[in-house]
This record gives sequence, C-alpha cells and structure tokens, in this order.
Amino acid sequence: MLGYRVLVFTAISVNFVGMETPSIELQLQTLPDSPGVYQYYDAAGKILYVGKAKNLKKRVSSYFHKVHDNAKTNVLVRKIVEIKHIVVASEADALLLENNLIKKLQPRYNVLLKDDKTYPWICIKKEPFSRIFPTRRMVKDGSEYFGPYTNFKTVNTILDMIAALYPLRTCNYDLSNANIQSGKYKVCLEYHIGNCKGPCEGYESLEHYQKQVDAIREILKGNFKDSLRDFKKLMLELAADMKFEAAQKIKEKIEVLENYQSRSTILNPKISNVDVFSIVSDESMAYVNFLQIAHGAIIRSHTMEIKKKLDETDEELLELAVVELRERFHLTSKEIILPFELDFGDKIKVTVPQLGDKKQILELSQRNAKYQRLEQLKQMQIVDPERHTNRIMAQMQKDLRLPTEPRHIECFDNSNIQGTNPVSACVVFKDGKPSKKDYRHFNIKTVEGPNDFASMEEVVYRRYKRLLDENQPLPQLIIIDGGKGQLSSALKSLDELGLRGKIAIIGIAKRLEELFYPGDSVPLYLDKKSETLKIIQHLRNEAHRFGITHHRDKRSKSALQTSMETIPGIGEKTMLALLKHFKSVKRLQLATEKEISEVIGTSKAKKISEFYNIGKS
Repeated sequence: MLGYRVLVFTAISVNFVGMETPSIELQLQTLPDSPGVYQYYDAAGKILYVGKAKNLKKRVSSYFHKVHDNAKTNVLVRKIVEIKHIVVASEADALLLENNLIKKLQPRYNVLLKDDKTYPWICIKKEPFSRIFPTRRMVKDGSEYFGPYTNFKTVNTILDMIAALYPLRTCNYDLSNANIQSGKYKVCLEYHIGNCKGPCEGYESLEHYQKQVDAIREILKGNFKDSLRDFKKLMLELAADMKFEAAQKIKEKIEVLENYQSRSTILNPKISNVDVFSIVSDESMAYVNFLQIAHGAIIRSHTMEIKKKLDETDEELLELAVVELRERFHLTSKEIILPFELDFGDKIKVTVPQLGDKKQILELSQRNAKYQRLEQLKQMQIVDPERHTNRIMAQMQKDLRLPTEPRHIECFDNSNIQGTNPVSACVVFKDGKPSKKDYRHFNIKTVEGPNDFASMEEVVYRRYKRLLDENQPLPQLIIIDGGKGQLSSALKSLDELGLRGKIAIIGIAKRLEELFYPGDSVPLYLDKKSETLKIIQHLRNEAHRFGITHHRDKRSKSALQTSMETIPGIGEKTMLALLKHFKSVKRLQLATEKEISEVIGTSKAKKISEFYNIGKS
C-alpha cells in the first residue's frame, strides 16, 4: 500500500529541499531562546555531542564565543559543522530528552549512559490492593508507570503527598481473597498509627481501596478535579456534622492538592512504537516535523523542508512527507499521530488526538516545525533580505486582498486628552519597515473639541492634498487607527481629492484587531500570529507612540507658555527662547538663576527666578 502511494504522490509538484548547511554564525543567530536539546554534527553528518539547555541560543553560543580550558572541548568545537535542536516545554523535559538521545545515539563526546541507570518512575502495581512505589525498573506485568521524573526527591515528595491524602498499604503481602479470609496476615504498626486501613485482615474492602487508587492515578496524570470535588464535598459534610477537627484535616489535604505541581508530561510509557508528524506551511514552503517514540521515549526528531511548486494543501504535502520519512528512516510503527485525518490503508492506525499525552506530543512536534520555519525565515532575512521582503509583501497582498503589493503604507492616529491640544500622526512604512524620515505630525486646525471623525477627515485631506500638489508618490495602502467611523471620515477626504479606488484603505479596531474595508460591514480577522497582522500592529503602535509624543510635547509647551505669560517684563521672544532651551516648566523651575541667565541674560533671569523662587547657585 505504501509503495503504491509513493507512485501516486510523485505527481505532486514539490521538492524536498536539500539546502547547503548554513554557516555556524548564521545557525547561532537563528536559534530560539527556549529550553531544549541541541545536537552537534561534523562534516560527515556524524553525531558528536548532545546537550540540554534552559536557553538554546545562549547555551550553544557560549561554545563558540570563548576559548575553553578543556582541550577536548576546543577540539569538539572545531569539528562542529551543523547544529540541530529539539524545542521542549521546560528544562526538566530537556533533561529527560537528553538522557534518551544520549542512550540512543551514543555521541562520541558525551559520557555514555548505561541503560540500567535511568530515571525513576512511580509504579501502580497490578495486584489486589495495589501498592504504589518508586522504581527505576519497568516490568511488563500489566502494572502502570508514571513519569519519568528527574530525581528521587521529586518522586518522594509526590509519594508523601499521596500518603497524606490516601492511606494505602506499604507491605508486600499477597492480599488475595483466600489469604485474607484464612486470616493469614495480621495488621502492623502502620494500621495502628492510622497510615493504613488494614485490608490484610479485611478491615477495608477492595472496592473502597481501588477507588482511592483510581483517584491517585488521576492525580499522577495531572487531573485533580475529581479528587478536589470529593474532598470538598466530604469537608462540607463533616463541617455540617460539627466534626470540625476532621473537616480541618480534609481542608489541609485540599491545600496540598491545590499546591501540587504536576509531573513532566513529555514522555508516557503507554505510548510506545508510535510516530508523530505535524506540518507548518506558508505560501512557498512547508515544514514537516517527525518524532519517533519508542518505549515511551522520544528517540528521534527530524524536520523536513518541502518547497511548493503549485498551491498544494497541507493534507497533500503531509501525506507525501509521511510516506517519504517512513521509507527514509525504515519506520515500522503501526500507529501514527497526525494533526488531521489521512488514509494510509488498514495496516496503519491514524490517531488525531484531541487531549491527553498524545495531544501534548503532537503539540511538541508542531512547536518544533514552527521553530524550524522561523529559523529558516531569520536566516533568509540575514542572508537574502530582498527575498525576505518580497515574501512578506506577497503575503500581505494575499492576506489583505490588495490589487498590488503594499510597498508603501501610511497609518494615521489621533491624540487628544479631554479635547485639549488635538494632534494627529502619520507614520510611513516602506517594504514592511519604518521610514522615520517620512513620519509627519499634524496640529488640528479646523476642528474644535474632541472630534476624532472630523480630525481624521482633516489630516487625511491635508496629507494627500500636499502629496498631490508636490507630485510625491502615493502609498499603496492607508491604515486608519479606528473603526468604521474614522474609516468613513478618511474616505470623505479621498473622495474629495478624487483618490478613492486609487489607494487601498482599511481601518483597524483596537479591541479585537478587526480590519474594516470600505462598503463591507463584515470585518476581516487575521491569524493572531500572522506576519501581516504583526506589521499592521507595528504600524498602529508606531502611530500611537509618535502621536502621543507630539501631544505630550505640545501640552508641555502650552503649559510653559501659559505660565510665563504671567511673569511681568517677559515677552514673547524671551518665552520662545526659554521654551526652546528648557522644554517644560518643571525643568525651568529646577534650573538655577545662572543657567537661566546664560539663555536670556541676567536681568530677565532675575525676574524669572524671583517669580519661581529659584536659587542663584
């Protein structure tokens, strides 16, 4: 079946990219600031070293930016040609993954780990009146194992919490029904001090005991809801019966549960011999990440890059990649985990998880595919900035449904506080980047009071009337910071200037990042993580910052001028000189008479210092 599918899908116009390995410096620049595991390879593609990091970029960069005391480390660094990495959720997950990869890959420069020296698990033994205990060995007898944990301290903390919540047996007796009925065993000290209910003598039923084991199982999975609900219900019942001391003990158990931090979930011994595939794509490339799971551990990660030739769907590309990767790595697993349904015949089970550990592993794979894409985009931006810009412009044109690429974008924002000193700002982006020399401020001239709509109409008219008069190039896109009202006001000015239809214009509403188009009552919502929305948000934020800065300066100058107008013997020319030098009343009041005299002379400085009670020194 798989061989047949390879023949079918070779007709899809894609290329598996075999790009030349980037320089080490370029690889370092594009590493993520995330926890994970890094792998070093030499020129022959042979694994040299596996390590873990809380911050991949900082840790890996540290190898190359200093001379090491250890000669062996310097030799290792000289041999490194390629750096691969796997991103994980936490430093603890990185530690566990590092352990598995070292055992699997056995890199030359790592201290090799023996298989009998591994991380601890918590076992729920398959037996009547199940025991719960820590172990380093996994025995395939139907028992359940939870973990692994990074050290026994964590395991003991969890087991102490469980013991405080549920009194379970610690003995290793065979508590079969026949042995209990025959009276073969007697209760021990643990029963007398309240740590055990005495199932060995039949003082506790198997049904009640196993109900507690079921609750512990859910806690180890990270699901506390049922246990918390049962404890809270019991606490209220005890309080209603005036058993306040017992209710307080239950309350303490609730607090223990609420404060408990769940285990690491990167691995699960129940998930064995499974392959995980995920895909992230853009208009020209797709990135398929693959994780191989064996005996509950990740033993391999690989991300394939696929260059699109046509407008292939993610489903088509992932189907092709799964076949390719299974053949390349000789994978024989009977189950694969995917983000959506695909058919690979009856011999392979496809799982599309919605929650639980399998869902978390799929999300880990998706995270690594996204990081691979980001890494390639960063490398493209450094090595080929023109290609990077062309890609972004093409994507913006597609996302915003524009007739041409928005190489020149202008964004407007109004600023006023309670109607005072109304101003507006226009910021300009060219090729997706700020062009600060083209930024413009506008003081509102024809509008009185806080009228955003009229203010927007005025500044848009003034801006493009001037560009037309000076025969300057017009933008391909105008963005109005505001909803339908501000957009309608801007359109009036474009109509008056005869520019409607010649320049694309949209409005962005702050609350839900809605994009409004002229004549369309239904807003457009972009993906929150899309590059197009990020550029629009950058434009909006720049316009707001630029406008607020101008508004603040104008208020400050207005306050300074108003204050100085009341000083006898100080005219307009003197006020302007002080305004230009000190910027604000506060800074003028903090100045000495000598500093003021250096600006406007001794006699006028004396009048100002007396007015503001300023010292001479």
